[in-house]
Amino acid sequence: MKKMLKWTLALLAMVVLGACGSSNESTGKSASNTSDSQTKTAGKLAAIQEKGVIKVGTSADFPPFEFHTLVAGKDQIVGADVDMVNAIAEELGVKVEWSDTDFDTMLASLQAGNVDIGVSGISATDERKENMLFTDNYYVPKQNVVIKKTDMDKYTEIADFKGKKVGAQKGSIQEGVVQAQFTDSQLVAIAKIPSLVMEVKSGSLDALVLEDKIAASYVAQNEDLVIADVEVTSTDDESYSIALPKGSEDLQEELNSILKKLIEEGKIAEFVEKNEALANEKAK
Repeated sequence: MKKMLKWTLALLAMVVLGACGSSNESTGKSASNTSDSQTKTAGKLAAIQEKGVIKVGTSADFPPFEFHTLVAGKDQIVGADVDMVNAIAEELGVKVEWSDTDFDTMLASLQAGNVDIGVSGISATDERKENMLFTDNYYVPKQNVVIKKTDMDKYTEIADFKGKKVGAQKGSIQEGVVQAQFTDSQLVAIAKIPSLVMEVKSGSLDALVLEDKIAASYVAQNEDLVIADVEVTSTDDESYSIALPKGSEDLQEELNSILKKLIEEGKIAEFVEKNEALANEKAK
C-alpha cells in the first residue's frame, strides 16, 4: 500500500513539473511575441531617436515653405516647413538631415524608405494614400494663376485659357487642378517651379498654377508677372501634410501630437509669416 502511494506521489509530481515547464515555455513565447510586436509598433520612431537623425526629403523651390538662400555666405534651405521640421526635431531630440530633389523624385524616395518623412507642401490625396502615410493637415492653401502682367486684361476667367498652355509642377497637386478645372487647356508639367516661371516669362507657357503663398513669392521676384484675377476652386485635399513611408504608424502618431501643439501655439502661422517676409526680402 505504501509502495503504491509512493508511485502515485511520484507520478503526480512529474505531472505538476511538466505543467509548470509547459506554462513557463508558453509564457516565454508570449513574452517574446509581445516584444516583437512592440518592436514593430515603435520601430520607426525608436530607430530615428536611436541614431539621433531624422532624414527629410523636400523640393526646395517652394517659397516661403522651403527655398534656398545665403546664410552667412553659405547656401542653406530655409522656410516655414524648415522651421516646422526643426521644431519637430527638437521635440524628438534629434538632428535634421535634408535631401533636396525634384518633387516627384522626392515622393519616390519617400516610398522607397530612403528618407523618414517628406515635407514640401504635400497634399494627402487618395492616390498618394495608397502608397504612403500622412499626418494631419497643418496648412490650408489657396490656388492662384500666375500670368504675364501684359496679359492681365486677356485672362479674367478659366474659360479664357481655352486652347492655351497652362503649367504645373510635375507630381504636384496642381497637375490635378489644371486637369480638373482647365479642361480646355493643355497641361504642361515640369519638375521645377523656377523652370515653369521662366516658361511663362518667355511666353512658352500662357499661365502657371501655384498655391497662393508660393505664387506671391515668385511674383514678388519677377516684376513682369502678376497673379491673375481668376478664381480657382480649392479643396481640403490640397491641404499640406507630412508624408511618411508605409509602416511608420508610430512616427505618424508622434508627429500628429507635435503638430497639434505647434498649431495650437500659433507656431505654424508664425513660421509662414516670418518666411514670407524673408522670401520677399530676398526678391528685392
